[in-house]
Amino acid sequence: MFSVLTSLFMNSTRLTGALFDTSTNQPDTMPRVVIDLEKLRHINCGLGRFSLYLAQELLARSDNCFEPVFFLPEKCDHYFAGTPNAKYGSIKVHPWNKESFQRWVRPIGRHFKKDGGPGLWHVTHQTSKYLPFDDQMPVVLTVHDLNFLHMTDCNYQQERIHQRLARIQKLVTRATAIVTVSKYTATDLAKHIDVGSKDIHVVPNGLTPPSEIIHNQPSWTPKSPFIFSIGNFLQHKNFHTLIEMMKHLPDYKLVIAGKKDTPYGRKVIQSIKQSNLTSQVLLPGIISDTERAWLYQNCDVFAFPSLTEGFGFPVLEAMQCGKPVAISNRTSLPEVAGESGMLFPSYEPVEMAMTVQNALSAFQSDPQSAIRSRKHAATYSWQAAAKGYADVYKAVLER
Repeated sequence: MFSVLTSLFMNSTRLTGALFDTSTNQPDTMPRVVIDLEKLRHINCGLGRFSLYLAQELLARSDNCFEPVFFLPEKCDHYFAGTPNAKYGSIKVHPWNKESFQRWVRPIGRHFKKDGGPGLWHVTHQTSKYLPFDDQMPVVLTVHDLNFLHMTDCNYQQERIHQRLARIQKLVTRATAIVTVSKYTATDLAKHIDVGSKDIHVVPNGLTPPSEIIHNQPSWTPKSPFIFSIGNFLQHKNFHTLIEMMKHLPDYKLVIAGKKDTPYGRKVIQSIKQSNLTSQVLLPGIISDTERAWLYQNCDVFAFPSLTEGFGFPVLEAMQCGKPVAISNRTSLPEVAGESGMLFPSYEPVEMAMTVQNALSAFQSDPQSAIRSRKHAATYSWQAAAKGYADVYKAVLER
């Protein structure tokens, strides 16, 4: 085994370059920070969008104290073509970059490691399979959530939960600094993972600028007042509680958008039929960005009864449109919504309906409510997130 690996390293300059050489065409005046953007291969998922928006804003900053190096899938450079003065190095994602491979070859590879590599590696999510080859290189780790611990559908068996916790523990142990996207996630992480004496930095995610006003109403949307919610139909989204709630709000329709072809989605559809609410509840499935923007802009209330969220983008997207939000009183949602959120005291249908009505009444009686809601949402920007990460990078590099 040793001889095979030695031959591999000695005779394949392409492989050794991919493993060790993170050189770029950037000047050597500042330390290099590798930012894991592997999730750009799934651009429409939450982590894909997080990777894109954070990287774009880091590039746009004029006062960075580091040279960015993007760890990118093939054919993803076009995402940064429109960023002014975009200058960055890149490392392409390959199977041999994975930690599962590198831990076998690292003892041999140390003899071939080149000097002048990056000064820091940012692992941008807690499910990453990639770490720097140099096991002495500082690592910043972002943890978005530990939602798998709190899901009630229990597709996760205890053994699977322990495996995921063990994987996150390894990343936390390897990390020099830890970042979470909310105070709730920071607390949850410290409760279930041994973080030792490491500081946990809270850097909230940002929001993209609000969409332009959509004037053309999609043909399938309600013509009467309606409540809106969105998300893939998974058990922890708790959408079935909204169905029961609607029995007590006969003057409103309910629209829940998102992937519904799931076991939980089929249960919700069955519940709608059994409750004779098919004319009051609309499940359009996956919708376009334009349809989503119209629904946010024209709903009367946004309702989000999710049982577990690491952050809660949909709540802020509704607030960005100046809409009242009725949300769960647990996990990160009260933190993200701030004083503008109306909290469900329980998931009893009558109490949920009263919460929605109270949210409506509060906004109708106080014209400043919508303004305060928009101002609160505006505090969550990708510019602020990029500054937060740049500050963490600087603190780690100066140690």
